[in-house]
Amino acid sequence: MLEHVSLILVDTASAPPLAAPLDIGFDYTRSLGPVLGRFMTGLRDRRVLGARTADGRVHVPPLEYDPATHAPVTELVPVPHTGTVTSWTWTDRPLDGQPLDRPFGWALVRLDGADTALLHAVDAGTRESMRTGMRVRIRWAAQRSGHIRDIACFEPDQGPPPTLDDTISGDPVTGITTPIRLSYTHTTSAEESRYLRALAEGRLLGQRCPACRKVYVPPRVCPADGVPTEEEVPVRDRGTITTFCVVNVPFAGQRLDPPYVVAQVLLDGADIPIPHLILGPATSEVRMGMRVAAVWREPTTWSTTPENIAHFRPTDEPDAPYESYQEHL
Repeated sequence: MLEHVSLILVDTASAPPLAAPLDIGFDYTRSLGPVLGRFMTGLRDRRVLGARTADGRVHVPPLEYDPATHAPVTELVPVPHTGTVTSWTWTDRPLDGQPLDRPFGWALVRLDGADTALLHAVDAGTRESMRTGMRVRIRWAAQRSGHIRDIACFEPDQGPPPTLDDTISGDPVTGITTPIRLSYTHTTSAEESRYLRALAEGRLLGQRCPACRKVYVPPRVCPADGVPTEEEVPVRDRGTITTFCVVNVPFAGQRLDPPYVVAQVLLDGADIPIPHLILGPATSEVRMGMRVAAVWREPTTWSTTPENIAHFRPTDEPDAPYESYQEHL
């Protein structure tokens, strides 16, 4: 799912490039299999399991296949909750979603009895307290579900360890869901900024490559010649479907109920198609060569975003001949 933040229009003669904060996010779900399933089940129950390979080494996190013999790993062995920092770096300004909301260390920790290191956070208090060779132990999360975050972090190993309940808390863990988030500021090129500002005026603007003379929408460095596009070229808000896809599978964040069509539309006057939504006809009626026109949203809602065009719909024109768009598939 992509949460879109409209770029801000600056109406000046020499306007700077547009910029906006963007947030990309989705929930990554995967099945675990027999080895990682046992590992995550162990974490939920406050136990750490390592995989013993043919050479006798114990790997934490466990490997599913022996790197030397390529055979499936079948032997998992418990290791203690204590270990040693082998390498580290310090984070002064934690980001949203990181294990701690205060400065902490990212470290490779080799648990006692293991031959490999586990990457995790260390709540050392201060940078001066963090060091290679530091002895640490696991601080378990209060609520655990069978995930690497069941280890809340590591902390300095001082004093006796807390008493843990060794009871098994439920069924084996077979899958995990991990939220993936990326927040950043996107700054457009001067050419893209002009394209986006034209959209805010209800216009579609391309740029022509000075070498091959192809018109690109949106403007970009020409992929064929490797030079920036320069000459601005207005293009029409109608065009031809070159290829398309019928979306039948529902997914998180979907705005329409399937089935519906997303197509590559070659705008009149352009030499590269743009992807967009096709509404109006039944999905079985959409075809290559179909002529379509943009359906714009209300002008009062326009801003510097391609979402000013709600979708494309068929026109009453005859289909374009294949030869007219075969070079643009």
